[in-house]
Amino acid sequence: MSQTTYVTEQQMFLDVIKERRSVRTYDPTVQISREEMTEILELATLAPSSSNLQPWRFLVIDKPELKERLLPIAFNQQQVVEASAVIAVLGDVESYKKSEKIYTQAVDAGFMPEDTAKSFIERTVGMYSSLPPEVARQIVYTDGGLISMQLMLVARAKGYDTVPMGGYDKAKFVEAFEVSEKYVPVMLIAIGKAGKPGHPTTRLPIEDVAFFNEMPSE
Repeated sequence: MSQTTYVTEQQMFLDVIKERRSVRTYDPTVQISREEMTEILELATLAPSSSNLQPWRFLVIDKPELKERLLPIAFNQQQVVEASAVIAVLGDVESYKKSEKIYTQAVDAGFMPEDTAKSFIERTVGMYSSLPPEVARQIVYTDGGLISMQLMLVARAKGYDTVPMGGYDKAKFVEAFEVSEKYVPVMLIAIGKAGKPGHPTTRLPIEDVAFFNEMPSE
């Protein structure tokens, strides 16, 4: 890769970060195809996760009647029905049960020896299966946050807009969409084409939020 190409690609990535906005008004005529939505989700899953267990699960809600069902659960936020889809990001507290599949894939790809993978599987299952429920939930919240941000940046890079939503009735959501108790609702993400651009926002000065080597005295 030439230096010019590298600089150009770096600038494109920075532009994606700077141009992302939380959009709450969408063009309801725009639909994202299942193929493109799948590609967005696949790219998002390149995010890191604890022990590479990839505990994220996505419920993509794109049928109009189901978005209408979700609307009151999400406190009547209009983007729920206007956006192409709403992606419910869920965390699987039993994701360790897929450790054998995950590490076997690593062996098949030549990333680790078979005996190493076997050791990883045994240790991972033993540790994660015995975690207190609140610790397991915190892990999937953390990993769910990582993938949610990556998903929103991928969407922006592909010309779509998003808004993360924590304001919804999680208990009613779980009931309405028959979500197993092993899945922890992390957030909802509306995705589509903006009907109106998102409002620019300000950020605190970096010296208010970043400290080097020691925290300031208060």
